[in-house]
Amino acid sequence: MKDLNFDTKAIREGYRTTGEQEHSEAIFLTSSFKFDSAEQAANRFSKEEPGNIYARFTNPTVDAFEKKLTALEGAQACTATSSGMAAIFATLMALLQSGDHVVASRNMFGTSIVLLNSIISKFNIDVTFVNLSDLDAWQDAITDNTKLFLLETPSNPLGQVVDLIALSKISKANNILLAVDNAILTPALQLPLSLGADIVIHSATKYIDGQGRCLAGAVLGSEEVIEQVHGFVRTTGPSLSAFNAWIVLKGLDTLSLRMKAHSDNALRLATWLEQQSSVEKVHYLGLESHPHHQLAKSQQSGFGGIVSFEVKGGRQAAFDIINATEIFSITANLGDAKSTITHPASTTHGRLTDEEKQAANISEGLIRISVGLENVDDLIDDINKGL
Repeated sequence: MKDLNFDTKAIREGYRTTGEQEHSEAIFLTSSFKFDSAEQAANRFSKEEPGNIYARFTNPTVDAFEKKLTALEGAQACTATSSGMAAIFATLMALLQSGDHVVASRNMFGTSIVLLNSIISKFNIDVTFVNLSDLDAWQDAITDNTKLFLLETPSNPLGQVVDLIALSKISKANNILLAVDNAILTPALQLPLSLGADIVIHSATKYIDGQGRCLAGAVLGSEEVIEQVHGFVRTTGPSLSAFNAWIVLKGLDTLSLRMKAHSDNALRLATWLEQQSSVEKVHYLGLESHPHHQLAKSQQSGFGGIVSFEVKGGRQAAFDIINATEIFSITANLGDAKSTITHPASTTHGRLTDEEKQAANISEGLIRISVGLENVDDLIDDINKGL
């Protein structure tokens, strides 16, 4: 069979039936699997025979999700996790050891920064934070024990971007793994592995599910890398449940259609926000005014659904706008069909110090919107109430 197009893969890859010829993937809600004999059990545990053993590390529904996402990202292998943060943690713990060094973007989701500062540092793993788009800073931060570059591009919530091809040249020249959080764009709009990344990390809770129903995560890359990550997940247990795997598996069916619609709505809203007198600055990669617009255009096939903007009047003005909305859901989640709105400085990045917020450009007047699939004219009218 010829190589299939993205939308066909999103629907058909990973699909298999139980023998009953059901047309939708089955959910295997079982903690363990039976063996035909003691010999078969021994062979499966020793990996001499493929097959299901225990749902913490082998489950047909989870396997179907992993195979489909692997095909969409252009990876060799995938291991699914219980959440996006579990995916990041598993990656770090599987691939690093005491004495290693990580260079990470300071322009990341706040919890990722807290994880590196508060937990990973306990294992005698050093972390250096740099500005995402500054290639010289990444190069200068490298030490003899640097093993991993960790970043998200575009960044949450400001939509900053790094040249992945250029950064991958730096990482490969120094034998460093490059790990990219691709949750904001998904493989529908960006393929980091094709741009030189070694690892792709997902919070499938976001756009891959697309309806805010469950938690899920995934790590993708070469078979060699993912075998190590899978071993950590198998042993420590932050694995994806069969039910949640089924939800995100079905979410992949419509991923491409939804990401295009999110992007179209976001551009309309961002363009309107840029014209409002009480708005100081709009952060959206689809706007030509964004400093990283051309770079994003060269390595992405779309700009995504995250729009952030800064309003005059600081925190109180931001709160007033958020509280005046009636359609938007006031929640820190993103990637939902329902539009969401939040104040990053007090929610997603609330655990950062004032210095860390300042370094990441998280101001008190910043509002983040995850633009959903509602009619965008209704969304504009809703925001306009507060403005």
